[in-house]
Amino acid sequence: MTICGCFGRLFRNKSSDDADPSPDPVNNTVQFNEGFDSDSDIETNPPEADGPTYVALYDYEARIEDDLTFQAGERFCMIDKGLADWWYARSLRTNLKGYVPSNYVAVEDSPEQEGWFFGKLSRAEAERRLLDNSNTQGTYLIRESEREQGLYVLSLLNVSGQERNVKHYKIKRTPSSGYFITRFMDFTNLQELVQYYADNAEGISSRLMRPCKLAEKPKPPFAKDVWEISRDTLTFDKKLGAGAFGDVFKGTWNGNTEVAIKTLKPGTMSPVEFLQEATIMKKLRHPHLVSLYAVVSEEPICIVTELMAHGSLLDFLRTEGQSTHYRDHLYMIIQIASGMEYIERENFIHRDVRAANILVGVGQICKVADFGLSRLIQDDLYQAREGAKFPVKWTAPESFTYNRFTIKSDVWSFGVLLSEIVTKGKAPYPAMPGYEVVAKLVDGYRMPKPRECNEELYKIMLRCWDDVDTERPSFAELHHIFETMVSPRPGYEEHPSY
Repeated sequence: MTICGCFGRLFRNKSSDDADPSPDPVNNTVQFNEGFDSDSDIETNPPEADGPTYVALYDYEARIEDDLTFQAGERFCMIDKGLADWWYARSLRTNLKGYVPSNYVAVEDSPEQEGWFFGKLSRAEAERRLLDNSNTQGTYLIRESEREQGLYVLSLLNVSGQERNVKHYKIKRTPSSGYFITRFMDFTNLQELVQYYADNAEGISSRLMRPCKLAEKPKPPFAKDVWEISRDTLTFDKKLGAGAFGDVFKGTWNGNTEVAIKTLKPGTMSPVEFLQEATIMKKLRHPHLVSLYAVVSEEPICIVTELMAHGSLLDFLRTEGQSTHYRDHLYMIIQIASGMEYIERENFIHRDVRAANILVGVGQICKVADFGLSRLIQDDLYQAREGAKFPVKWTAPESFTYNRFTIKSDVWSFGVLLSEIVTKGKAPYPAMPGYEVVAKLVDGYRMPKPRECNEELYKIMLRCWDDVDTERPSFAELHHIFETMVSPRPGYEEHPSY
């Protein structure tokens, strides 16, 4: 029994007396029995219920009393999968029972167990990961199509001199539930298909050489049944930034979980209204939205979220982001548009879309933060001047004129965010004070094309700034437009060259 791909590198550190595993150079496989070396590995109790055996993909250290600590490769019987994020399990190694994070386990011998399997992933995101300069010829991944239910796709990097491109091969199903890329060769499962194409390039452009690496180990969900927490459980380790309504800290919850903590000045918002709104916000879950973990609802209010390594997109663009290029910017935009498309689909409104409210993680992963909070801020004073609390340069005319906020006013703000990205963090409407921007926008003025911006992107900005809000594109359309821009050749390699 093996666990494959990049998961192998996440096995526990072994002492110098332990034998080092010898991974397969193609699939990076590691034998499970090399991860455990005691008699307690013997399974003595039958499962509590019928069902598949699950395997741990990563090490996990328990954070609260009813969690299980486990090691990558450990096997489980699942007793209760009623919760989305936390499943009640029994370890077949230790016989201990407790909760395990559902994104840290997979059915034994399933594709999800393999290091080359990336789950639901868009074409653009697959290309972004594979085109990383650290990858070489034959780097690959298998993904579920984001748009076609039940479809698997092999995405494969090709390198020829200075040219790097990704080819996509649709993995079709046989009548007997097997898999094939070309009709010349069928396989009973995806593992067999991968092993065959690791040895042969018949029907694809290159042998499969090595799986694409994950940017970082996925974060487990926040602790089960934890929502309103005591301030005493938080430590404020480092101040990351300050705003008009509060400060942001890097911190720790319960002494073992790194988090970001946003503190709000007393009187900023009603604790009762905040708690009602935050409870709704917690239910919004998407790969490109910052996860809201918990709250301290007594003033001063604290909002506890996942910690993103590089802070705000605005700060990133002005520092490390100075070395980014147009294609990097398109990938950032796609991720933000994906998160906003989800907010749109859930009939939610952000109300403050700008680079300062986008956070950046390892591998330039971008996530939308602070969605919905601006509605609760108890500050009715409108100041259309430089340095105002109200972000007038990002605000749609109908919002500052009639106080009307919709998802289409978010689209307007997204258009301004595009200018921040392509200029690597420069302020919009340079040299113009806020009150002048407000007056000119009402008269039909629009920000001129930034010098760093091409015509194609500027036309999209102008569409976002249409006078008639219903004429502005949806985020679903914007997401599709930018994915097409970064990956203009649609479809799959139906008749690949050898």
